[in-house]
Order: sequence, then C-alpha cells, then structure tokens
Amino acid sequence: MDVRRRPSATSGEEALLKLGEPLKVKASDADLPLPLYLTNGIFFALFFSVAYFLLHRWRDKIRTCSPLHVLTLSEIAALVSLVASIIYLLGFFGIDFVQSFIFRTSHNDACEIDVQEDATSCTSAIDCSIESKPPPPVSPPIPQEEDEEEQIIQSVVSGSIPSYSLESKLGDCKKAAMIRREAMQRMTGRSLQGLPLHGFDYDSILGQCCEMPVGYVQIPVGIAGPLLLDGKEYWVPMATTEGCLVASTNRGCKAIYASGGASSVLFKDGMTRAPVVRFASAKRAADLKLFLEDPENFDALDLAFIRSSRFARLQGVKCGIAGKNLYIRFSCSTGDAMGMNMVSKGVQNVLDFLHHDYPDMDVIGVSGNFCSDKKPAAVNWIEGRGKSVVCEAVIKEEVLKKVLMTTVPALVELNMLKNLTGSAIAAALGGFNAHASNIVSAVYIATGQDPAQNVESSHCITMMEAVNDSKDLHISVTMPSIEVGTVGGGTHLASQSACLNLLGVKGASKECPGSNSRLLATIVAGSVLAGELSLMSALAAGQLVKSHMKYNRSSKDISEMASQQLSLR
Repeated sequence: MDVRRRPSATSGEEALLKLGEPLKVKASDADLPLPLYLTNGIFFALFFSVAYFLLHRWRDKIRTCSPLHVLTLSEIAALVSLVASIIYLLGFFGIDFVQSFIFRTSHNDACEIDVQEDATSCTSAIDCSIESKPPPPVSPPIPQEEDEEEQIIQSVVSGSIPSYSLESKLGDCKKAAMIRREAMQRMTGRSLQGLPLHGFDYDSILGQCCEMPVGYVQIPVGIAGPLLLDGKEYWVPMATTEGCLVASTNRGCKAIYASGGASSVLFKDGMTRAPVVRFASAKRAADLKLFLEDPENFDALDLAFIRSSRFARLQGVKCGIAGKNLYIRFSCSTGDAMGMNMVSKGVQNVLDFLHHDYPDMDVIGVSGNFCSDKKPAAVNWIEGRGKSVVCEAVIKEEVLKKVLMTTVPALVELNMLKNLTGSAIAAALGGFNAHASNIVSAVYIATGQDPAQNVESSHCITMMEAVNDSKDLHISVTMPSIEVGTVGGGTHLASQSACLNLLGVKGASKECPGSNSRLLATIVAGSVLAGELSLMSALAAGQLVKSHMKYNRSSKDISEMASQQLSLR
C-alpha cells in the first residue's frame, strides 16, 4: 500500500500535535526543484533586470516620440517576465504573513471557546437562586465631533495649527473650509455671512485652483446670442456684474446674424515663455544667442523641448540681449491647454540641454518677463501670444438703421476719432478698441480661463470702413494674443465645464488636438466683434447713458430725491 508520510516533525510540532492544535505549514516547506535561496535569487535577478530593460526602452521611446503602447517581441517577453517575478515574490513573501495571521486568529478563537466552556461549567455549579443585580444605567454617549472641531478652531486661532494644513490633517476639504472660515471670523471679529459655503465641491479645487478656501463668490451668468460665426450658431456665456453688458453684446449678435454672420481666421497659435540667463561676459551671451537662432540647431532644441509632453511642439526661439543677460523667448503649440505649465517644462528641458555646452550659463529665472505674461507688452501686441485671430463682418445698411439705430458715416467717423486717434493720443498699448476687455473678461470667467490674462488677451484693434457704395459697414477686430484653453486650470470645475459644453468645446479634442481651444479663441473674437459693434452704435446714437440708466442704474429721479431730502431738513 502506497503510504505518503509527512517529514518528521520537530519537538515543537510534536507538542502542538499533542495539544490538539493545528500544525502551521510554512511557505518554505514547499517542495521546489531548486534550493530555496537559488530560486529566490533567480526571481530577484529577473525582476530587476527586466525592470531596468523596460525603463531604458521607455526612455528611448519618449525621446524619439515613439508611441509607448507599440511593443516589440522582446518588450512583451520582458513584461511577462516582470509580472511573473512580481507574482512569485509577492506570493512567496506574502504567504508566510497571511498564514501566520490566520493561524494566530484561529488559535485565539480556540482558546476563547475553551475559556467559555470552563466558565459555563463553573457557573452551573453556583446556586442559581442568588438574585442577580440589575445592570447600571447606560448614559448616552457624549458627542465628540463638536468638541474636536472647537479644539481645532482654537488651535488655528492660536497659530498652533497652520490654516493651510487643515485639508491634509482632516482629510475633508469642506470641513477644513468650515473650520478655517470660523477661525477667520474669530480672528478678525468680522462676519462672513453672505459668502456662500455650502453647495460647492471643495475637493475639485484642492491642489489646482485655490488654496485655503472659506467659500465661493457668486457671479451671475448671462447668455448672448446666437452668434453666427463661420456658418455655425453659438450661445455665448458671460459671467459679469456689469449691467447692460450682456444685453449690448446680445444686440451686436442680433445685428451680425441679420447681416449674414461673421467669419474668422486664426493665423497663429503659440504660447511663449522667456527665461533669463546670465554669463560672465556679453560675448558669451551673444554666442548663445547666435546658437539658439541658428536654424541648423532647431531640431536639437525641439528634441529636448518635447521630452516632457505629447502635445508641446517648439515653433521658434527669439532672443533679446541686455549686456551679460540673455532673454530667450520660446514659442510652442500646446494642444487644447492654455499651456503655461507645459511650456515651462519644455523650457526647463532645453536649459538642462544647453548646460552641457554652456556650463557657465547661470539661469536667473525661468520667466524673465520677455514672455510676457499678464502684463501689457509690445512684444505680445507685435509678435502675438496664444491664439492670434481676426474676425470680420459686413453689416447691412437696413440693419444699422433698424437694430443699431445709427448710420455708416457716423460709425466710421466715431471709430477713427475714438478707437484710433483717441487711443493714439492716450499712447494706448494694444487698446485701439471700445471695450474688448469687457467681453473677454466675462467669457473668461464663465469658461474657467485665467482672468489675469485678460490684460494681453484684450489687445485688440477695431476697424470700420464703408463698403458697397458706402451703404454697408465692414467691421473687424484683430486680436493677436488670446490665451485660452479647454483643459486644465478652472475648466474642469462644474460650472465652468457646463459653459464650455454649451459652446461645444468642453475638454480636449480627440479627433484633432488643439481644435477646441482654437475654436474657443475664435468665439471670443466673435463676441468682441458683437460687443464693439453694439457699444459704438450706442455711442454714435447717443444711447449709452440712457441704456445704462435703464439696465445698470436706479430709475429713480435723483433731483426729486434731493428735493425731498431738502424739505425734510
């Protein structure tokens, strides 16, 4: 008879068997074809070797812009080996821990059962006639949450807990905002009543949009439209607290629609970043300038630039020199993102690459204001930044009279004297328009753009000219630096995402990367065109004050109110 016997037990195991306890089987007791130490060594070596091989291959693919999901036979074999080694190592070293936990639990359960049986037998021998005492009354639990919140608030007020660390300590963003809000009211002695707290997803802004929140500000959103642009209709969301702005833009959209619509052309798309570097001499700075502007070196710079992004593509490099200091303005495409972070990463890659040949280069800052971001600058007005768009329309004579209540000669003259001559006398920089920033700011806030970039995004020149035997009006706006994106920043927030969805540009375009942000830029320009047309018409017809008194001011008679106050004295 075939009898399979277990290997001889040790003295400890025999003791366990005598006690009737289960024998613990270790992972190392398994029969392996090779010695245990040799098997472990093989799988350890396999794990580290294939991991190194795959990391090396992926780094080469990133450098050459090869798709990561396309695998060779050797890479497939390496992936299989990596998974197999991980399974073996996790299984081998994890079995012992899991088994020890299971056996310890079962052993404790067995001991508890024995104790309970002994206690039962002892209790049965006691006289049951003894009257048992009633259990003491259980007091209701004291709520601890309010006490904990109060302690945290006091700690924030005293400064022992920094306000900025509440989210990480509590793990609850909304609770952190509530505590911070209460602490702020106690420290300042001023109420924040009226600033909403509830009804907002504070997790969505953590680490992305706003630090140390205590609430959110409500801004009404109006809709202007339909804007007929390039043959399609768009309903434009505008977040503003200025009365008459949405109504005026809506009137401009109506006039454009009645005249057959507007058309737009996006003629440039490139975000910029300009670091400043310093050398020991002006000659060395000039040497690097010549190197960077040499077309033969562009491919090497582009290869270094694109290492950190799938969408960033270097378009050009222009340099400005001031003594020993060199300002390098990189321009690149950024897909559907506005792209400041993307460009900054690419610029850092190029600076690291240049350090090999220019070890004496001292990087003073990744931004040297030659970009130029969130500041009025002639370089943006001339060279452009972000999306450069021109939008135009021909407004018919009957539309001017019936909808806008004005004429072609009046508009042409007003545009020349106000937007062109008046702006020139004021030495305006990119401000040859009536109120482009009004529309840009309203659309930016509604769609989650950076409101501070309204500075350069509102650069605009409005042109008006009589056409078709001076019967109709040709109007155009040229905006060289519209900085928008449909991914990143505040575009992912619920309200802003809904406004982008209304325009049909939510998120990134899968078919043509970058097309959503380019379309948004043309919609911004088309909305500015409508706003310029309506405001200039109101000025030419003398309707500005009347419309603002109707939509943006009290309708009460001020003189009558003044006379009533005098009579009360």
